[in-house]
Amino acid sequence: MPPRKNVLLAPVTVTPTKPLTPSHLKGLLWTDVMFRATVPLAEVTYRYSHTTYHVTEQTVGFWEYLDRTRGETDYAQLSEEEIGELYVRYRAEEQPQSAQALRPYRDAIEHSGWTHPASRRLLELWAGHYERLGMHDPGLKEHQPPGLALEEMVEQLSATGLVLDQRDYGGPVYLDLTRYGMPLRRIITSDGQPNYLACALRELLPLVPWYDEVVLLYDRELDTDYQLLNRVLTRLGPAVHRVPLGRVPIDGRIAPARQGGWRGHTAGVLLGEADETCGDDTEALRLGMRLYFVATLGPGQRESFRHDLLRNCLTMAARLLRRSRAAVAVGTGDLFDALDRHRRGHTYVDPYRLTCSLLGRGRPAPDPALLSAVYL
Repeated sequence: MPPRKNVLLAPVTVTPTKPLTPSHLKGLLWTDVMFRATVPLAEVTYRYSHTTYHVTEQTVGFWEYLDRTRGETDYAQLSEEEIGELYVRYRAEEQPQSAQALRPYRDAIEHSGWTHPASRRLLELWAGHYERLGMHDPGLKEHQPPGLALEEMVEQLSATGLVLDQRDYGGPVYLDLTRYGMPLRRIITSDGQPNYLACALRELLPLVPWYDEVVLLYDRELDTDYQLLNRVLTRLGPAVHRVPLGRVPIDGRIAPARQGGWRGHTAGVLLGEADETCGDDTEALRLGMRLYFVATLGPGQRESFRHDLLRNCLTMAARLLRRSRAAVAVGTGDLFDALDRHRRGHTYVDPYRLTCSLLGRGRPAPDPALLSAVYL
């Protein structure tokens, strides 16, 4: 066998401010299949740090709003939908928050790893969803600070001429890739507030030189920022692969989470409905959810979420599992070959091609070793 490469898998994080939606589940399940399918072939690090991105306005702004308007609420008693409704109200308020008001929250995150009780509650609920879905937990509730402080990140980029820092003149900090024909991108406001891209740079700049390949999975809406990130990281040596995924429309419409378009379609609701189809068959639930969100929906965003197709995938999963249990498990070498054929010029396994290979009339029964390693 060829030498095992080191792969860094770095998906976009879901900020713990609202429920997990079909779009979130799609990204998480794609990442999980990619991670578990690539592990037999390479040394894979799955980097997914909520700590790194808590400092963005989207999260700390919500926390400040909750403390200002809700007082001593016991968030441990709230559902993810109830916390999500509070987030919708926060976004509807559209009241600008000063850097001074948000600074204590950022300081608490940076210096002590503090997380607001509302987000701690969401992360606890999400950990339960991960367990039911059989997804690898990359440290949802762990304190995982980035390797660079904000100023260290700016200094490192400045040393290579990739930053335009106008703070001495009352301006913001820009990521400057204009030499490559790419636009300036503000990453820190004039009053010191970092955006998501700044946080990603803090996290990934010190990590990527240690890897042969880096895989970035992200929402297609963020493609411009991830093209910039790709360019910066490639300068550090590794091959960088971008894997953009489309969102999942609901009733033909893609609505931001801040508008509440997730109502009736949260992870908790979908798992409850899946129980009605699968009963106590946890393996059918896990495989069926991946058949739907990976193979059926695919990488694009043309297909709206459909409850009937999800039920069909859950039923199909039960049939595939029955056939698989009657099959003879293949050897380790055959498992390597079964995964290896779904790589094209890169080390990671393509989740879409692999999962689609389980479907179709006339195909042999799925190998139990493959299902166990990747889907269950």
